Amino acid sequence: MEKNYLLKIQKELKLSWNWLQLRLYQEQMIEIGLLIFGIIVGILSGLFGIGGGIVLVPSLIVIFGMNILDANATSLAAMLLPVGILGVISYYKAGLIKVREALWIALGLFLGSFLGGECAVNISESLLAKLYAGILLYIALSYFDVFSYFRKKKNIDQKEYTSQSKPLWLYLLVGIGAGIFAGLFGKGGGIVIVPLLIGVFHYDPKAAAATSLAALQLPVGLPSVIIYANNGHLNILYAGLIALGILAGAFFGSKLGVKLPSAIFKKVFAVFLLVVAVYMVSKYI
Repeated sequence: MEKNYLLKIQKELKLSWNWLQLRLYQEQMIEIGLLIFGIIVGILSGLFGIGGGIVLVPSLIVIFGMNILDANATSLAAMLLPVGILGVISYYKAGLIKVREALWIALGLFLGSFLGGECAVNISESLLAKLYAGILLYIALSYFDVFSYFRKKKNIDQKEYTSQSKPLWLYLLVGIGAGIFAGLFGKGGGIVIVPLLIGVFHYDPKAAAATSLAALQLPVGLPSVIIYANNGHLNILYAGLIALGILAGAFFGSKLGVKLPSAIFKKVFAVFLLVVAVYMVSKYI
């Protein structure tokens, strides 16, 4: 009787040990996957001049099974470190970054991040997804110049980008708007900054992407991260692994971005946005 009891205990311990080993293996695979994925995101970050959150959040939900608030928190925390600094250096050497304007945008991002984070934890996930998909669709269509077909035709042979001098407070407003967007959706804010710099300030697309990426290197998302963490949505280890991968990938992405002609740069970015928008529609709406 006692022997059977001991055998039963031994069997249960073995099953528990096997389960623990399986869990550890799964966790290791997730961590390795997050690191590799961070490298991919870093390449896209350097290529498009965005913080990478536009790729991170949907992928963390679909591939790694996170809910939208956990994915937002992980994305924003990964972007706190200057993970795109190597990409910024490449853009700076190419003469594409406007440093003063980038600093004003960064200040606005910091201020807007608090408001965005507060809104995100107090509204439904479905509403977040609907707003996000609609914004991405609009920006992608504008990059394909779809709206130009509804306007009176002027000279549209070849568009020239000549940056115009604007008051610095306008750059601050751009940053605040992008910061609210970033805090709401876990994105870096570049998805808002780049189109505004091109459409309102008449930046060349590559210069807009470079200036945006530079503004995002300061810890502008800290207020949102604190709000998400206080509500139990942050995994620091996951965020750190992604950040490490992005740091390596952003350098190679920026090299590709510098070599791409402006027209191709815009079209590639637009296709990228459309893919993400379709994903959000199919997943949440």
